[in-house]
Amino acid sequence: MTETSLLQGPIHAVHVELGATFAPFGGWEMPVSYAGTVTEHQAVRTTVGLFDVSHLGKATVRGPGAAAFVNSALTNDLGRIRAGKAQYTLCCAPDGGVIDDLIAYYVADDEIFLVPNAANTAAVVAELRKAAPEGVTVTDEHRDFAVFAVQGPRSTEVLSALGLPTDLGYMAYADADWDGRPVRVCRTGYTGEHGYELLPRWDDAEPLFRALTERVRAAEGQVAGLGARDTLRTEMGYPLHGHELSPDISPVQARCGWAVGWTKPEFWGKAALEQEKSDGPRRILLGLRALDRGVLRQGQTVLRDGEPVGETTSGTFSPTLKAGIALALLDTSADVEPGTEVEVDVRGRRLRCETVRPPFVRTNTK
Repeated sequence: MTETSLLQGPIHAVHVELGATFAPFGGWEMPVSYAGTVTEHQAVRTTVGLFDVSHLGKATVRGPGAAAFVNSALTNDLGRIRAGKAQYTLCCAPDGGVIDDLIAYYVADDEIFLVPNAANTAAVVAELRKAAPEGVTVTDEHRDFAVFAVQGPRSTEVLSALGLPTDLGYMAYADADWDGRPVRVCRTGYTGEHGYELLPRWDDAEPLFRALTERVRAAEGQVAGLGARDTLRTEMGYPLHGHELSPDISPVQARCGWAVGWTKPEFWGKAALEQEKSDGPRRILLGLRALDRGVLRQGQTVLRDGEPVGETTSGTFSPTLKAGIALALLDTSADVEPGTEVEVDVRGRRLRCETVRPPFVRTNTK
């Protein structure tokens, strides 16, 4: 996809006005930073940050038995939640590879709202449509709704100032009204901090974002871009599709088995994943914390006693730890337990690292 064909969100002009730098991501032109990634990262950890993630997909499954159908397709067990709750889940291929990871919002027995990743929305919609029983429809609503994330210790203060609901349990949501406009408020996020995600209609996005920006700044926070979103999620060990999850990386390998309803009678990829779980995966995800100065990136070889034992899937500098960190798929045959010293090949230089079990920093979501 060329730069000129990149999609833009509903408030692209506002990001230009705010001085954002941009980069392509998932087929969209995304704001990477405004005041700087480290500043924005630290704001989320200490006060509050505001992200525009309207590039995320949206789709609705409607019709008699819609919830039961989605439950038979996606990995997690929708039977564990009810209307007004959301759930992290995965859409897998028959071989156990991950087509996408997404959030499912339980609206009613006959309506499930899905938020997949931007680049995978069409694939998820296509697979669901192909399998949907008669009377169940799957509607791609990618550009019907915007998505804003308000994340950090003062996020409740920001929403309360706008009269939006905040008394929500983790992974719960409420349909609300702001300035005469509908908005879904969700206690979800991708930063490891207490926070919310707001879904207004696409055409209502700008006035809400401007109001949120004003309140975030009043709370000594920052508008934040894709750069901080990546450093924050990496510190938490949260997977990113195309990195820690992919058609070649299963939920078992990525330590996402907690998002699989193993006792359900069916879901896509069930037989393959059960076999892999029983046999034990050939590789497993672990974190790496640099013991030497250096920057870790995706695709770098991990070595133990000079022998390759895996590869990094994501890497960054942690503003919280002031050290390089990475996520890596390591061969289980190498028996690399947390606390093991390994090396990472950084452009021909051996960087000493310690293996750790993510998250790298404390979780404050609840």
